[in-house]
Amino acid sequence: MSKGPLVTRTELRRRKEEAEKEAQKQLEQQQKAADKEYRKKEKEISNFYRKEHKKQKEITKSRSNEQTKIRERSSTLTKAIIVVAILLAIVIFIVLNL
Repeated sequence: MSKGPLVTRTELRRRKEEAEKEAQKQLEQQQKAADKEYRKKEKEISNFYRKEHKKQKEITKSRSNEQTKIRERSSTLTKAIIVVAILLAIVIFIVLNL
């Protein structure tokens, strides 16, 4: 008496296909999770640098303009100091001569 095989070729093929499908499904899930994590990291990095860029103001001043302003301010202050010194000298002269 010959018994048939415990597992037929079609059953083996079906099991193999199911295992491949399961492996493919797991691979796709892992790929989706990795893509999601990658997008999340990219978004965090993008947000960080966007915030840093917002913190930095655009440069609207030039060195020559700033130097000109400093020179003007310096000359104005020098003139004011000279005027105050002259007035102080006049006051001291008047006080000492009385």
